[in-house]
Amino acid sequence: MDTARVHTDTVKRMRSAAVALMQSLDEGQRQQVSMPFDGPVRTDWHYIPRDRPGLPLKQMDAIQQQLARMLLSTGLSATGQQTASTIMELETVLAQIEGGGRRFPRDPELYYLSLFGDVGGEQPWGWRFEGHHISINHTVIEGCRLAPAPLFFGSNPAHVRHGEREGLRALAAEEDVARDLLSQLDGEQKQVAIVSTEAPPDILTTNVVTVTDELPVEGLLGKDMSAGQLQMLESLIHVYVSRLPEGVAEIEMARVRTSDLSKARFAWAGSTDRGAGHYYRVHGDCFVAEYDNTQTDANHIHAVWRDLHDDFGQQLLREHYRASH
Repeated sequence: MDTARVHTDTVKRMRSAAVALMQSLDEGQRQQVSMPFDGPVRTDWHYIPRDRPGLPLKQMDAIQQQLARMLLSTGLSATGQQTASTIMELETVLAQIEGGGRRFPRDPELYYLSLFGDVGGEQPWGWRFEGHHISINHTVIEGCRLAPAPLFFGSNPAHVRHGEREGLRALAAEEDVARDLLSQLDGEQKQVAIVSTEAPPDILTTNVVTVTDELPVEGLLGKDMSAGQLQMLESLIHVYVSRLPEGVAEIEMARVRTSDLSKARFAWAGSTDRGAGHYYRVHGDCFVAEYDNTQTDANHIHAVWRDLHDDFGQQLLREHYRASH
């Protein structure tokens, strides 16, 4: 695959969508959505309910919302878009569960768009779409290089058990494919893969800007799996990567394979029973896919894709600035 062409085409769509949105905004909205590329806000990401910088969907008219969703569609696959929409819809379900005395506002329009740098210029720029349980971050370098991480999806409830959406599982594959892999391991393999009988209360990497030493080196190595198990491990990684635009996802999977999956580790913590608190991660040389389902009586998923070298375009930016000076 021609990586440069795929990234260039994707960036062109992103730029076109971002410019169209900017042109639709009034001056106050433009000031609200626009932020310096080199400022601290760009890497200040999170997946919890909190006050956020940027322009929320709630403060856009119908046409502006449509343009914002067009930009979002350039940064996700069709499947990723559907998952993001479902996660946002769960805010309505959560509002019904929590009732009038709830601590946080639950609103599918409280998702914020932020544009970093000059989206129509030649310098590095980026954008983020973020709210409760969604954080999508894209960094663009030289108009043809793209860093599409971190990418976070969460789900509360993970499994809707009552009401009109009963049975809905927004992140079903994230759990089911991991359980399939775990079930294929023999007794000795499980002893290595299951690193603790107690799951942590959240993903260990939380919202750090750069993943460093948050993750212990533990779990079952790919080289100690059978060919079929290794293929299932790759399928689990693909669940996370397939959130990205199709061509970009193919490039990411090629990068993952190049990194040598025999050195990747699959670690599980907590119960192996459905409905009980559990956690897992796949930790490779250049990536980590991390998942936790312990909160809210183990019906609350956090699942993130991290690029260990290039979250927020850190590696691409170093190369860019080095070449520019």
